[in-house]
Amino acid sequence: MGATRHENAMVPYLGELVEVRDLATEIKMFSVEMLDGGSEAFGAYRPGQFAFVSGFGQGEAPFGIASTTARRQPGPRGSRVVDFAVNRLGSVTTGLHELGVGDMVGVRGPMGNAFPMDDFKGKSLVVLGGGIGGAPLRPVIQTVLDHRADFGPLRILWAARHPSLLIFTEEYDEWRSSPETELHLTVDEPDSRWDHNIGLITDLLRRVAPTAENAVAITCGPPVMIYHATRLLRELGFRDDRSYVTLEARMHCGIGKCGRCNLGEKLVCVDGPVFTVAEVGGLLESYL
Repeated sequence: MGATRHENAMVPYLGELVEVRDLATEIKMFSVEMLDGGSEAFGAYRPGQFAFVSGFGQGEAPFGIASTTARRQPGPRGSRVVDFAVNRLGSVTTGLHELGVGDMVGVRGPMGNAFPMDDFKGKSLVVLGGGIGGAPLRPVIQTVLDHRADFGPLRILWAARHPSLLIFTEEYDEWRSSPETELHLTVDEPDSRWDHNIGLITDLLRRVAPTAENAVAITCGPPVMIYHATRLLRELGFRDDRSYVTLEARMHCGIGKCGRCNLGEKLVCVDGPVFTVAEVGGLLESYL
């Protein structure tokens, strides 16, 4: 338990699954208690950072960290617990979905930069999350709610293809009941019980029409959503240096060595995954 951080960033820490639960169709939340020095390494991770999670013999994949240090209590062994939302898409994520409580995983991180939450204090926030892209935005929302007086109004625009694909639904009541906080939901394909907005998140954004005065926008979701949402935010008056995105890429090393996640001259793993549109706006079309 007193081990130090690995000198080799390619070596994962050992973690034990202490909770596995369904978030949405084919999406599970994995709560990992960090062992073997990992508790120390993850002692001060920040909203927006990510880590590689691996199942033994199955390979690894990058995931945005979906929790804050303040919200996660220590696990049964007294070590740091970190949350990851995993969408079953390929061989690695399918292998992870077959694991359960008590199984061991490897975790490399925390990696990348983070949202400048201190700079957001005193400002209004507009948070746009699409599908599994909402996972790295959950720590932003939790930080604002836990320090509500430090931030201005919070507008959350949350989207998915179908109601069954909306994540963190059990937390919506908390979000709605927080002072100066609005939650707006939309789906492309409603079911018979759906009574919220129908359509793309850009349609919802036009309807909500948040003011850009003393505000920042934060967007994460599929590349095509990010591209169109950031263009619309610009039309609404949000400056590119106050419009933030968190990007995904085909990362392999996570430490800027392999170059597989390049976006122009940027490397998503080390220069990001959090960027301002001022930094990458001209490159987003190639990100599609």
